[in-house]
Amino acid sequence: MIAYAFPPEGKAGVYRPLRFVRHLPTMGWRTSVISLDTERYERYDPGLLALVPSETEVVRVRDRDWWQAIQARREQQSQARLSRASGECVAQLQGAYDPSVRSFLRNMVRIAEAWRYHPDMAMRWIRPATEATLEMCVRQRPNVIWATGEPWSSFVVAQRASQRTGVPYVLDFRDAWTLTQSEFEARQPAWAQRRDRRTLYQLLQGAQAVIFRYATEAECYWRAYRGALDASRIHVIPNGYEGAIDEFAACDGDKCVILYTGTLSSYRYDTLLQSLHWLKKSDPVRARRLRLLFVGEGMEALANEASALGLSDIIATVGPASYTEIARLQREAHALLVLGRPPTMRGYELFAGAKVFGYLQAGRPIVGVLPPDETKKVLQRVGAPTVADVDSPSEIVAVFQQLLDAWAGGTLATFLPDRAACAVYSAEQQTAALVRALEREPAAEPFVPGSVEIPPSLRGEIGDGGWVSDHRRI
Repeated sequence: MIAYAFPPEGKAGVYRPLRFVRHLPTMGWRTSVISLDTERYERYDPGLLALVPSETEVVRVRDRDWWQAIQARREQQSQARLSRASGECVAQLQGAYDPSVRSFLRNMVRIAEAWRYHPDMAMRWIRPATEATLEMCVRQRPNVIWATGEPWSSFVVAQRASQRTGVPYVLDFRDAWTLTQSEFEARQPAWAQRRDRRTLYQLLQGAQAVIFRYATEAECYWRAYRGALDASRIHVIPNGYEGAIDEFAACDGDKCVILYTGTLSSYRYDTLLQSLHWLKKSDPVRARRLRLLFVGEGMEALANEASALGLSDIIATVGPASYTEIARLQREAHALLVLGRPPTMRGYELFAGAKVFGYLQAGRPIVGVLPPDETKKVLQRVGAPTVADVDSPSEIVAVFQQLLDAWAGGTLATFLPDRAACAVYSAEQQTAALVRALEREPAAEPFVPGSVEIPPSLRGEIGDGGWVSDHRRI
């Protein structure tokens, strides 16, 4: 398994490979992992290490990137200085720099990185990770190499190791590379984007199997990379959850607590705040009973906007929490909140955050404030009734009113997702589907090209004939 991010990293992308590592042995597979050796974690959670099976060998490889090492060291030194300084000194230091100049310089650095690094910022990891994979192949003679992305450098590692050993590789997409755009990809010049598409075309061509998260994503790649894939090699495996679904139990408290967990900065919540502001003005009795708790990264802007709208008594924010703490907060919440990406993001309809599947396992009502994306489709499949259109404040207000009335009347359990429908997303079923891809078996539910439409935001990008028919000109 090529998994750049792995425990003790605790960000959302870690849980998919971790679930497979834990459940593959029960289906006759022994796994070994090539991952990143680092002290710089996006969300450090050492408790996750206990979830890795003891028999799983994890080889950690350093990223030999002097530029990022210098940047990280400067950031650490800056944070250390600020942590030792008094509040007055911190204010003076921050005031000494023109924020517009700092923003300009930071943007110029990011543009330079987008021109230099291909296919992503993990580029320097490719060579040492490939060497480690080759060594492991010599020692263990694996049946298959499975790589999960992003970062997409992991796909290149799998391809190179496969070419030198003859061991087939399987690609697992946790994001929609080249279809959607991260900030890094948006800064890339056109020639770099074309080069990434050529690289991905070759990766898709050579793979034993390719795993996408849902049929819409598979359809987009099928059309965009016309000729690189045949339907028999495509497997659709969504994200999932691990363990039995928690039994619903009414929680005490004088307020109905709705919990949001994870990163917030790339999600849309403008109409949510507008709706809560309107609810507080028009229905103050209900509003006084409501509390939204946001736990994770990127909460500063939300807290400021909530304060400006007079919603600080309804909305509370705290920083990132561990896996164990999140599980506790979910058990104590009355409902869970999920949001979508803004429509300004190309391919935003392809998004279904990993958190929604953890929410299914938590056994709580799920409030969705969503565009027409894959998250909404998941909630509709499991029968979650408390989903509102992100562009309809009246729908959002109505959902909160219904939830508050059910909480006050002790009938929140009527809003639970259907347990049988949720079972489709269990780790056991997802791992069984993965085994079919690893064993070169066709998917239990084969992908049928043309059975779904591509999202509106991508129609102008892809069209019916892909980017171009001849992949040499992509």
